[in-house]
Formats: sequence, structure tokens, C-alpha cells
Amino acid sequence: MVFDFLRRGSAGEAPEAKASAAGPVVAWQTGGRVAWSPRDTVTLTRTGFSGNPVGFRSVKLIAEAAAALPLVLQDQAQRFDVHPILSLMRRPNAAQGRAELMEALFGQLLLSGNAYVEAVQAEEGLPVELHVLRSDRMSVVPGADGWPKAYDYVVGGKKHRFAAENICHIKSFHPQDDHYGFSPMQAAAMAIDVHNSASRWSKSLLDNAARPSGALVWKGDGHGVMAEDQFRRLSDEIEQNYRGARNAGRPMVLEGGLDWKPMGFSPSDMEFQKTKEAAAREIALAFGVPPMLLGIQGDATYSNYQEANRAFYRLTVLPLVTRVAAAVADWLAGFTGEEMVLKPDLDQVPALSAERDAQWARVSGADFLTDAEKRALLGLPERADG
Repeated sequence: MVFDFLRRGSAGEAPEAKASAAGPVVAWQTGGRVAWSPRDTVTLTRTGFSGNPVGFRSVKLIAEAAAALPLVLQDQAQRFDVHPILSLMRRPNAAQGRAELMEALFGQLLLSGNAYVEAVQAEEGLPVELHVLRSDRMSVVPGADGWPKAYDYVVGGKKHRFAAENICHIKSFHPQDDHYGFSPMQAAAMAIDVHNSASRWSKSLLDNAARPSGALVWKGDGHGVMAEDQFRRLSDEIEQNYRGARNAGRPMVLEGGLDWKPMGFSPSDMEFQKTKEAAAREIALAFGVPPMLLGIQGDATYSNYQEANRAFYRLTVLPLVTRVAAAVADWLAGFTGEEMVLKPDLDQVPALSAERDAQWARVSGADFLTDAEKRALLGLPERADG
């Protein structure tokens, strides 16, 4: 049965040890079954990334900036210029380099809140290849203790089960799910719907020759009512000759008794553009991208742009890269037994050069600090010569 693991075993069986104090609670919730994600990642990706320019650009901007950030590998004693982990990260598989792999990893994390990296293992030691798997095809298989014991990958009706140690699962914080992360796309879902609806409204407006409203007034034989055949013929003529972008500005020829009464944009029509801009700002806010970097209207002076770019790296890109690099390093350490630190190299981030120069100047001018203390403050390992 589903809850067999909750039953007391025979006298000769040793009770299963829980991995943590929260393990029994998680096990009660999942019951050893696959914990399916409640959100529809495919739909969110289609509407928020493939079908929305603000969501697309937000994800691309973060993923490309994060993937381009240089990484450094070090332990407690030294920083490595050559190491098998660096070689693996530089060429993770035959089809991708480091930038392509990391961009795919960050993209999956932003779109679904989850990122999965597969290790193609050799007989021992580090994996020989790394691959990023699609999040919408992966599901967690919890064990009796509530923690993942395996991962199921489903493609075209075929399912492959990965052992938990061969998958690095990186997830965003989710307050209501034990196994899956919460994506910015979900937080921005309502704003994405508003933005897409406003875009469709604008498209419909263009299809109608960008005329928001107008009326053909019949002043014919004094009855104020047009005959049915006249009305149908006039409607067909307008449909064929005066609608669409290619007919924009084309003069209308009216028969006797017809008068055109143009009407301007209503207040609700004028508010549509503001609503669309507000929705775009909310999408950018959910992803942590300053609206100025996406071309959304606002204060766009040079100094503000510099501050926005610095804030983008400091508040969005660096925390993301730091967390993902640390998770990958801890996972790879399980294959080698080495304790390594993989982190972004702040010295090579142009957007943070001003902050870094100021920090170096302050630390270098602190005469009360030893060289070892200064190196520690700058995040550098100890010198090899002591």
C-alpha cells in the first residue's frame, strides 16, 4: 500500500533513521508518491517567455549576464588556475561550452523555479559530462524519509529514472512546496496576462485602421433606417476596402445620405497604454530587473542607468550566481571528496569596478591589518608562501 512505510516492521528489522526532524512530516505529506508540481510550466513559458517581450527580455538579460560572469575555484589554501572541476565547467559536454550550459541552467531556474543538471559518470571521480535537463519533463520521487530518492524524466511517453546522486536539483525558495521551487514567472503571471491582453487590444486597433471608433450616419429618405440589403452591402465594402494596415488612410467614398462621424479616443482607450506600461514594470519587478534596462519609459539619464546596472548585478545577478555556483560545487564535491568553493570573480565584473576599487583602496590603506587579514577581507585565499 501507499503508506506501508508508516507501519511498524517485524522484530528483526531495524527502524529506518530519519534524515532530519522534519522528515516524518514531509513523509506524511508525500506518502512516498511522486510530488507533482501544481503549476503548469509549459503554459507559463509559452505566455510569459515565448509570447511576451518583457518576460523574454528579463529572462534573457539575467541568464546571459549570469552565464557570462567568470567563476573562480579555491579551497582554504589556494586559488586554482588549473583543476579538473574547472576543465569540466569549461567544456561540460561535446555540444556546449560553459556559457551555453550555464545560460540554459539559469533560464530553467527563472522560468520554472527549478534547474536540473545531469552527471554522466565515469567509473569513479568527477563526471565526464554535464547536461541541463528540461524542468517541465522532470519530477521528484520522494523516499520514505521525505527527501528525493530519484528523479523521473519523461519524454514522448518514455520514462527514465535517475538516481538522486546523479542529479543536481537547484530550486528557488517555495514556502508551500517541499520539492519544487517558486519561479518569478508565477509571481508575474497576472501582470503578464494584463500585458498580453493590452498588446492584443493594440493589434485589434491596428487591424481596424487605428480608428478607435466612428459612425456612419444614414440621412437617407427621412426614415432614419437603412434597408437590409444596403446595410449588408455597405458592411461588406468597409470590410474589404477600408480595414487592415494596408488600407490605413485610404479615403472613404460615401453615397448620398451617408455621413461619417469620427470619434476620438475615449478616456479608457487612453488608459490602455498606461496599463500596459504598469504591467511591464510589474513583470520587470518580479524578475529583479530595473525597468530602465528593458527600455521601459522612465528616468533614463546616464547616471541613473549606471546605478540601475550596478543594482541589477548587485541585487539580482550576483546572488543568483553565488547560490547556483555553491550548489554545483557542493554536488561535485560528492564525487571527489574535496572541499572546494566555486564563486563569481567580482574583480572581473565591469559593473562593480567602482565599488571594487573603493574596497581595495580602503583595505590597502588599513595599516593596522596584516597582509593575511587584508587578503581574507578581499575574499582571497592565503598565500602559498605563508
